[in-house]
Amino acid sequence: MSTPASASPFSATSFQQNLAATAQHLATALPPTAAQSIDEGIARTEAADITRHALAAGQAAPNFTLPDATSQPQTLATLLAQGPVVLTFYRGNWCPYCNVQLRAYQQLLPELAHYEATLVAVSPQKPDFTTLTTSEKKLSFPVLSDVGNAVARQYGLAYGVGTEVANTLRSVGIDLAAYNGTADDELPLTATFLIGTDGVIAWAQVEANFKHRPDPADLLAALAQLPVAIPA
Repeated sequence: MSTPASASPFSATSFQQNLAATAQHLATALPPTAAQSIDEGIARTEAADITRHALAAGQAAPNFTLPDATSQPQTLATLLAQGPVVLTFYRGNWCPYCNVQLRAYQQLLPELAHYEATLVAVSPQKPDFTTLTTSEKKLSFPVLSDVGNAVARQYGLAYGVGTEVANTLRSVGIDLAAYNGTADDELPLTATFLIGTDGVIAWAQVEANFKHRPDPADLLAALAQLPVAIPA
């Protein structure tokens, strides 16, 4: 595929600056004990090496059907019939790092359209919170509800955050059970997959540390490497 006619408005520096600013804000906004508990949870997740279970480039992307913010079903196979799919898993509307990423990807839509690519975001939130995410962030791409993390599990991303982190989140007003409609305190690893029209994952970035997110510029570079579909 050719490079977009216009240069990307994103760079690794600008995107990482937004993430760093979010981290700096939370460092002062959260109680010190809560921030420490969350960081210790990240360290445990990294030490457990659970990213090894996640799907990687070269593997087939499991098909799925999930409801979007308007309760309409969205099926991966149908979207792939239109072009490549950028599939990103996020934690929820309550996660500031997720919001930085979702807003950045919204701005990326014109460049994704150059490649006829569809962006899809998935979280374990109940549909009403998915609708809230879409409206609050003014997102115009499909945002899907994966209640119970069924699809996240297929992609090797679902994990339990642990009682300590779950209680810490509740102490600062984030009740995972209320958001997700389950009592398992389970989230997906933050991950982004680029899936070619052949249904194979062409590029993937999966993070045990939810503060780390793939740069939009890196995603565009991977998308530019996909082979051009030749009409029959």
